[in-house]
Amino acid sequence: QVQLVESGGGLVQPGGSLTLSCAASGIMVSFGNMGWYRQAPGKQRELVAAITMGGSTNYADSVKGRFTISRDNAKNTVTLQMNSLKPEDTAVYSCNAERVVLGRNVDYWGQGTQVTVSS
Repeated sequence: QVQLVESGGGLVQPGGSLTLSCAASGIMVSFGNMGWYRQAPGKQRELVAAITMGGSTNYADSVKGRFTISRDNAKNTVTLQMNSLKPEDTAVYSCNAERVVLGRNVDYWGQGTQVTVSS
């Protein structure tokens, strides 16, 4: 059984920084794409940032230049460094990881961590 465990959320003032971390536990597997999604109250879940096994990254326009995603393939971890945070970044952030099992894509999700940006 594979589980994703997130850490690092919390309350921060506008302009501040937070680092979210996600670690896989259980059976050691190799993931393909890994990423972070967020969902604010009353809004749909959106992709924040994604990273391939090779390190190619993709960001939502709203976070480009402020957020940085990275991963450690050996440790099966993915990290989201968030700088210059804005109130509109407030949301529940969830870690996602994909892998192929018997020819089918399987998604894994963390439990989510709250990020609140407020003065």
